[in-house]
This record gives sequence, C-alpha cells and structure tokens, in this order.
Amino acid sequence: MNDINISFSKADENPNVSVISVRGFVDTTTSAELEESLKRLLRKGRFDIVIDLGGVNYISSAGWGIFISEIKEIRENGGDLKLAAMIGDVYEVFELLEFQTILESYDTVEEAIHSFGESAPGKTGSEQSPVKN
Repeated sequence: MNDINISFSKADENPNVSVISVRGFVDTTTSAELEESLKRLLRKGRFDIVIDLGGVNYISSAGWGIFISEIKEIRENGGDLKLAAMIGDVYEVFELLEFQTILESYDTVEEAIHSFGESAPGKTGSEQSPVKN
C-alpha cells in the first residue's frame, strides 16, 4: 500500500511563503489528501507556496494535475507555486510532461523560497539537473 505524509511550515527566511513537505507516493489513492492540503492553504489566503517533493518517489497524472489545476487561482491572487527537491525519476516525468513551461522547479527548498523575493512575473526558474539515485 502506498502512503503519503504531508506537513506544513512557514519559511523562516520569508514568513509569507508556505512550504508543503510531501513524503511517499502521490497517486490516485493519495492525491486527494495533497489536493485538500493545498486548498487549505489557499482558503487561508496563502498564495506563495513551495512544494517540497524531496521525499516523493512517484507522482501519477492525478498528482501532477493538482499542481496544474490550482496554479491559475494562485497566480490570480498574486502568488506562485514552486516545486523543489525532486528526485531524478520524478524530475524526468516533470520534464517529459513539459511542466517546466508552467511551473518553476528548484534543486532545494531554500532556493525555491528565496526565489519569491527575486522572481519577477514571467521569469523562469532555475534549471534543475536530475539527481541520480
């Protein structure tokens, strides 16, 4: 059975940024929990969001769809959603789906957090090299 563990934090360096740390597998059985976690932040008016995917071994199309479906509302409210710390296999799918044209990704959570202070609208994120496991 595939499990998911989700936790929230505010970035010490920038308290306007919320970090959702995800561990496990994001698939059809667990994606609803991730979606509800993201929607909970949006209801609280938290629109600068980093998703820490360092502990995620697999993301299905249902999981990727969550990020894409919420990005419009997030950006309409002046925020952004950025992905961080993807392992090589997850990043390869991210690239294959060409999501780098929609979402910024960063090697580390810290880089993603700092990008909120540096990023101008339309600016693309840093290129990430896939991590070999």
